Amino acid sequence: MWDERYSAEEYVYGTTPNKFLEENVNFIPKGKVLSLAEGEGRNAVFLAKQGYSVTAVDASRVGLEKARKLAEDNGVVIEFIYADLEEYDIGENRWDGIVSIFCPVPSVLRKELHKKVVAGLKQNGVLLLEAYTPNQLKYGTGGGGSEDSMMSKESLSLELADLKFSHLIELERDVVEGVYHTELGAVVQAIASK
Repeated sequence: MWDERYSAEEYVYGTTPNKFLEENVNFIPKGKVLSLAEGEGRNAVFLAKQGYSVTAVDASRVGLEKARKLAEDNGVVIEFIYADLEEYDIGENRWDGIVSIFCPVPSVLRKELHKKVVAGLKQNGVLLLEAYTPNQLKYGTGGGGSEDSMMSKESLSLELADLKFSHLIELERDVVEGVYHTELGAVVQAIASK
């Protein structure tokens, strides 16, 4: 599905970074950052331009090829890894920051992934996350149609209980990121440290 979606000539989620990431990037300590489900590269390129050493993981070869081109066009170096998040080894005490922007995975996989995220962060490392909540189903402005792959304050509090949240809210905001995320959306935003 993702290869097909990313096969369009344009960048289907745009080339500018996610607003929540852009406005809060300074909460991520400078150093090594992992971007989960990076897609076409917009957030990884932004992070690299801010001086981070970025590794971007995605399960779409087509998306990663577009991400490589975007990085090249912006004169930044990013490590791109083709991998399914179910199998990707995040490692332990490895990352100063982990970024998860609209990473829709089934809840069973997400719970395991979030355990790996906690283990993968260095002490004082920061997770920055934005995701659609189940309320998004009322809007139909992005995020697919599966409530199971959406997140909430409650689910994040449980799955990331070993992190300390400095920011955790659900809100409605205009999400304008390419052709698949448009108009008002229901999101949850989190910034949490180890």
